[in-house]
Amino acid sequence: MTKTLSPSLYYILTYGFLGSFFLLTGCQSFLTQTTKSSNPAVRSLPIPIANHEFSFDSAREDVVGKLQIITAHEDDTLSDIARRFNLGYEEIVSANPQIDPWLPKAGTKIVIPTQFVLPDAPRQGIVINLAAMRLFYFPQTKAGEPQRVITHPVGIGRVEWKTPEGMTRITAKNENPSWIPTPSIRKEYAKNGNPLPAIVPPGPDNPMGAYVLRLAWPSYAIHGTDKPPSVGLRGSHGCLRMYPEDIAFIYNDVPVGTPVRVVNQPYLLGWRDNTLYLQSYAILEDDKRNHTLLLKNSLSAARASSKAKLDSRPQAHINQALLSEVIQNPRTIATPVTQPDLTLQAYIDFAKRVQNTLPFNATWDGNMDGQLTAATVIEMADRDEVRTR
Repeated sequence: MTKTLSPSLYYILTYGFLGSFFLLTGCQSFLTQTTKSSNPAVRSLPIPIANHEFSFDSAREDVVGKLQIITAHEDDTLSDIARRFNLGYEEIVSANPQIDPWLPKAGTKIVIPTQFVLPDAPRQGIVINLAAMRLFYFPQTKAGEPQRVITHPVGIGRVEWKTPEGMTRITAKNENPSWIPTPSIRKEYAKNGNPLPAIVPPGPDNPMGAYVLRLAWPSYAIHGTDKPPSVGLRGSHGCLRMYPEDIAFIYNDVPVGTPVRVVNQPYLLGWRDNTLYLQSYAILEDDKRNHTLLLKNSLSAARASSKAKLDSRPQAHINQALLSEVIQNPRTIATPVTQPDLTLQAYIDFAKRVQNTLPFNATWDGNMDGQLTAATVIEMADRDEVRTR
C-alpha cells in the first residue's frame, strides 16, 4: 500500500530531516533506488542525451541545452531523477513546484530543466553561479573551433557558512584526500554530539569524496561528497560539492592554475536564435540586493549588446506578461521572453518528451548500491517526528 505523507511529516522530511541529515555531515545525504519502466509507450520515446557538455558559438549564443519532459516511474523521487539527469535537488524541485518530491507517483509528468542561460561572466576557466547552484567549466579551445562548456550542479555553503564570491584559482588537485576539519567545524560537530577526529582519512565516509580541487581561498575547495543528494542544496561549510561522478570528470580535465569565478546571479538573460531568454532562480535568503534594479540593468545591457544587433533581434519585443510570470515564479526554466502571446505553461507543453532512463553518455552509471530507499527515508522521518513531539 502506498504511504502518503501527512503535512507534519512532509515538513519534517523536507526541511527538518533534510536539514539535520544533510547539514551536519561535513562538507553530505541519501538517494533512493531507480526502477525500470516496463511501459512500451514510454520506450517509444527517444532516449535522452546527456546534457552536461555543449559546443556553442560564443559570438552569438548565451543559451545551451534543451528543456525535457519525462514520466515518473513507480518508485522514483525527484532526487533520483535529478541525479539521473545531472541536476541538483533545488533545480528539479523548483521546476516542479506542485509535485511531492518524495512521492511523485507513477505517470506524473516531470519537467527536466536541462536548458541553461550561461552566467554573465567571462567564459574562461570555471564560473560558479551560487543562485543556480551550478558550475560551468569553459575549456580552452583552438582558434576556429566552437567554444565548449561543461556544466554540473553543485552544493554550496549554508547561510552561516557562506561560500564566498569573487575570483580565485585552482592551486592543487588531490585524489583520495584526507579531510582536516577547521576548529570551528569541529566545535560545531561537538556541540551537536558528534565529535570529529583531527583528521578524517580517505574512504567512503570522507565528506570530501574521492577528489578535491583546492582553491587559493585556503578554507574552500571544490570536491566530491559521500552524500550525493546534498548536491543542489545549501548544505556545506562553504565548500562546493559535486556528484562523485562529476568531480571525477572535472578533476581529470581542469589543470592547476585554472581561474575560478564565483558569482550570484538569480536572473540570467541571454540570446539564442532570434530570441532573448530569461532563467530565474530563487534569490538566496541572505541576498539583500535590489534585484528589481539589477534585472532592469541586465535587460538594458542585453538589449544593447552586440549580440542583440544580429539578424532580426533588434525587432524582438519583451513579452511583459511572460517576463513577470518568470520573475514571480522562479522555476529554473530558461524561457523565451520575446515570444509574443506565450505563457510559461505553453512553453513547457512544447518541451521534448523523452524516456525516463539514464541519458546516453551520462557521467553517472546509475549504480545505487548502498543508498537508502524511499521507504527507509520515510521510516527515518517518522522516527524523527516522534522525537520532536
